[in-house]
Amino acid sequence: MRAHEAGALHGNDAAPTWLPYPSDVNTLIDGLWSRTTRRGADGAVEVGGVDVRRIAEEVGTPAFVLDEDDFRHRARRFRDAFAEAFRPHAGSDVYYAGKAFLCGAVARWVEEDGLGLDVCTGGELAVALRAGFPPARIALHGNNKSDAEVRRALEAGVGRLVVDSLDEIDQVDRIAADLGLRAAVMLRVTTGVEAHTHEFIATAHEDQKFGLSLTGGAAFEAVRRVLEAPHLDLVGLHSHIGSQIFDTGGFEVAARRVLDLVAQVRDELGHTIAHLDLGGGFGVMYNTQHTPATPEALASGIAGIVEKQCHELELEVPHVAFEPGRAIAGPSTQTLYTVGTVKDVRLGGPHHRVYVSVDGGMSDNVRTALYDADYSCLLSGRVSSEPPEVVRVVGKHCESGDIVVKDEYLPADTRRGDLLSVPVTGAYCYSLASNYNHVPRPPVIAVKGGEIRTLIRRETEDDLLGLDVG
Repeated sequence: MRAHEAGALHGNDAAPTWLPYPSDVNTLIDGLWSRTTRRGADGAVEVGGVDVRRIAEEVGTPAFVLDEDDFRHRARRFRDAFAEAFRPHAGSDVYYAGKAFLCGAVARWVEEDGLGLDVCTGGELAVALRAGFPPARIALHGNNKSDAEVRRALEAGVGRLVVDSLDEIDQVDRIAADLGLRAAVMLRVTTGVEAHTHEFIATAHEDQKFGLSLTGGAAFEAVRRVLEAPHLDLVGLHSHIGSQIFDTGGFEVAARRVLDLVAQVRDELGHTIAHLDLGGGFGVMYNTQHTPATPEALASGIAGIVEKQCHELELEVPHVAFEPGRAIAGPSTQTLYTVGTVKDVRLGGPHHRVYVSVDGGMSDNVRTALYDADYSCLLSGRVSSEPPEVVRVVGKHCESGDIVVKDEYLPADTRRGDLLSVPVTGAYCYSLASNYNHVPRPPVIAVKGGEIRTLIRRETEDDLLGLDVG
C-alpha cells in the first residue's frame, strides 16, 4: 500500500449531505427519542420523568436508559396492529425477538403484554425460563443448536423449534425419541430475497448460513422428512429476509415463494401447512435519513400481500407470526455518556475535525464499527446558545475505529463534564457489548413515573478479575 498524507484524504469538517444544519441545536428531533423524553424547565433532558443529571449522579455513566412506557407501548402496538390486520383470517402472533435486548424484566413485560418470545441460544432460553415466561409461547431459533440446547427446550415444553438444516431434523427427532415426546418444529426457508440492507444483516439470499433453500429443493425435502419423522410435528414454515427494512416490498416476493411451497406440499404430499412466520426486521429511525413505516402500515400492507397470494394459489390464509425486536427495543433506550476530551484536530488548510470523546464506546455500541451504522446525539445535561458545529463522537478504547457517532452537530461550547445522549440504542447495543480493553459493561436502568430501577447492574473490575483463574 502506497503512503499518503493522511490529512489530505481524511480531514474533512463538512457535514454529510443527509445531515441537515439545525435551526436549534438543542431540539429533540421527533422520531429519534422515546415517548416520554423531553427537556425540562431548565433545559436538561428528562426521560420517564427522571432528569439525566440525576441518572448520572445516582447510577453513573455510561448507562443505558430504557423508557419502560415506550418499550411496552411499542410492543402492544405491534401486537394490536397485526391482530387487527389478520382478524378476518386465522389470526396472528407477535413474538418479541429477544436477541435485540433481553433480560428478566423485559421477558416479564413481553409476557404480560401478550406477546410470544423468540430466543436463539440456550442462554436466551435460560433468561426466559428463569423469568417465568410460558414455554409454550417461546420459539427457539439457531443454525447450530447443541444437543443440550435442544434437549432443554423440549424438556421445558418450548412451543416451537425453528429447524434450520436437514441435519437438525434428525437431531431433534432423535432427542425427542429419547425423551418420549413429539417435538413441534417449524422449518426456516431461504427465499432468495435480499433485503436492501447491510450485507451482514441480510439473511434471505442464498449465500449465507441460515435456512433451507427453496430454489435448491432442500426446503421441500425437509418438509417431506419432517412429515415422515416419527417424533416430529410440522407446525409451519419460517422466513426472514433481513433487518432494518422500511417497506413491505421484500415481503411480497418472499411471501409468494413461501406460499408456493405451501401449495406444492398440498398438491404433492397432501399436507396442509397452517402456520407461516414471516420474521421481523422492521426498521427504525437512527437519524434523519430514516423514515420507518408504522406498525399499522406494515401490518395492513403485509396482510394484503398474503391475502392476494393465497387467493391466487387457492389457499386459506394461514395463521401468521411476526418477530419485531429492534422496532420495539431500539427507540425505547438512549445511552447516557459523560464527555471527556474535546480535541480539534487541525490538518492544514481549511480541513479539521472536532473529536468529542466519551466514557464508553465500542464496548457498549459496536454497531458503528461493525455495520457502519449512523447514530445521532444530543447535549442532554443543558442547553447552549452557541452555534452548531459538526463533531465526531468517539469512545475511550485503544482502537481508531472506536466511533460512536460519525457526524453530528453539537454546540461549539461542548466541553469536559457535559452529558451526552445517543438515542435508539436499545437494540443490539447491550446485546453486542463486550469487555474490550477490560472495560466493564454499563448498567441498563428502566425509568418510569420519576423512578429509576436497575434491570442489569454495572459490571465491576471484580467481575472481570473473578473470571481470571490463571
